Amino acid sequence: MDILHSRIVGEGKPLLILHGYFGMGDNWKSHANKFAAEGYQVHLIDQRNHGRSFHTDAFDYELLVQDLFRYIEYHSIEKPHVLGHSMGGKTAMLFAVENADLLDKLVIVDISPRDYPPHHHDILGALNSVDFSKQNSRKLVDEKVSELIPEVGVRQFLLKSVYWKEKGLLDFRFNLKSLTENNREVGVALPSFTMFEGKVLFLSGEKSNYITSDDIPLIKAHFPEAKIKDISNAGHWLHAENPNEFFKAVIDFI
Repeated sequence: MDILHSRIVGEGKPLLILHGYFGMGDNWKSHANKFAAEGYQVHLIDQRNHGRSFHTDAFDYELLVQDLFRYIEYHSIEKPHVLGHSMGGKTAMLFAVENADLLDKLVIVDISPRDYPPHHHDILGALNSVDFSKQNSRKLVDEKVSELIPEVGVRQFLLKSVYWKEKGLLDFRFNLKSLTENNREVGVALPSFTMFEGKVLFLSGEKSNYITSDDIPLIKAHFPEAKIKDISNAGHWLHAENPNEFFKAVIDFI
């Protein structure tokens, strides 16, 4: 049985962090150290097909929830807080409505329970255009990806998953084939008439359109105790764009 890869930082109340699409637990290292200093045992989890976790052809939220369930069981974790960003937030929401008794508080970062149409075409196109036999240095990979992704910050985020698979050969840590084929799964809505009655904090980036005022009734229908808070001067990567305000909002809540 495959268990998700993680990096565990600190001692105390468990806090599980789930990264977004194309990300990995290591993206959250600096926040993990800060949470650990506040008395939390932070689990930076790589979801399947990402980071150092196992690769499979199949990829959907039911599978990601099963992976998380097995991870919690394997590590004998009791009543953790769960924080999920974007795709990780979708995993966290589904986990919460299916396993309410297993967790304490929930923090959902810049994603709502609604359906999102597939919208990563440029990123997928750029990543699939890379031929590692030709782009055999990080600089060349970056140049190739920049043809479709002009934003430096997005490229830097994606290039964190580039590693030396063997001497002289780079590769992506994420399973690009499966993520490309299952791109539609990443935006699917939380199933109707599902509910988590525990405490939930939704954080949205002030400059992001992932959570809008139109989403509030749906959020409240699934999560009646939800609090919704904007993080100023931040887009979808609010934890990176305004880390201090983000960290304070999470700590004050948990």
